[in-house]
Amino acid sequence: MGLVVHVINHTVQCRSLQLSVADREDLTGDVFLALVKDDFAVLRRFRGESSLATYLTVIARRVVVHRLTARKSTAQLNDDSASQATVEDEAQQRMTDREEVDRLLTRLDGTEAAVVRLYHLEGKSYQEISAVVGMPSNSVGPMLSRARGKMRRAGADHT
Repeated sequence: MGLVVHVINHTVQCRSLQLSVADREDLTGDVFLALVKDDFAVLRRFRGESSLATYLTVIARRVVVHRLTARKSTAQLNDDSASQATVEDEAQQRMTDREEVDRLLTRLDGTEAAVVRLYHLEGKSYQEISAVVGMPSNSVGPMLSRARGKMRRAGADHT
């Protein structure tokens, strides 16, 4: 049992997935059902070319990957019907976020706002910002820190 649970946890972790306790129990049950299926046919095929633990690990991993892939396909089919609503919700959230960013940027003076826009929204380097704004590149970092502080305070005042 411990080996099977370890294989499940490792496989899920490698795929950067999250499982509930119920899902983990279901997968454990699926592995054991595969082992007893057809009167233990999988175990009868064991030839001793590896350790039993290695053989069971391979079987468990194959079952888990197969089930996770099947669940992902089903989830994608179910998500397609809800995807339009999700896209609309995300667009609305982006609009709200953009309005909040614009509001916070108005709290900054022109140079600070330009530096924040260039660095955070356009992904420019300190050297590129230095060339655009006309300030030494070693002054960009401190200005960003001050501007972030002002934006944090403005955001806290707004809530």
